[in-house]
Amino acid sequence: QVQLVESGGGLVQAGGSLRLSCAASGRTFSLYTMGWFRQAPGKEREFVAAIRWRGDRTYIKDSVKGRFTISRDNAKNTVYLQMNSLKPEDTALYFCAAKMVSSNMVITDTAYDYWGQGTQVTVSS
Repeated sequence: QVQLVESGGGLVQAGGSLRLSCAASGRTFSLYTMGWFRQAPGKEREFVAAIRWRGDRTYIKDSVKGRFTISRDNAKNTVYLQMNSLKPEDTALYFCAAKMVSSNMVITDTAYDYWGQGTQVTVSS
């Protein structure tokens, strides 16, 4: 079992920044990929970013590339999502997810095994 806890969400004005954190506990030695997804009211859940626990490979949604960056601290079992130049359309509930097996389907939500409770990000205009 793996437990995920997100933090760092909040209310910010357009153009501002937030850094989200996702702390993993439990059988963390089995983690292969950590991802961030988001869901706004009336919309489907969408992929934002992902990172491998081994190596330097990252995956970023095209619409946030250049504004968002994903990073990790393996010693702390924590992954981060740095969000700069935030826009109102970034408003959503942001979820951290963990994938326990190796595959290339890093942008597919059904490929992930564990999910956090979510942290709300609200960007005002």
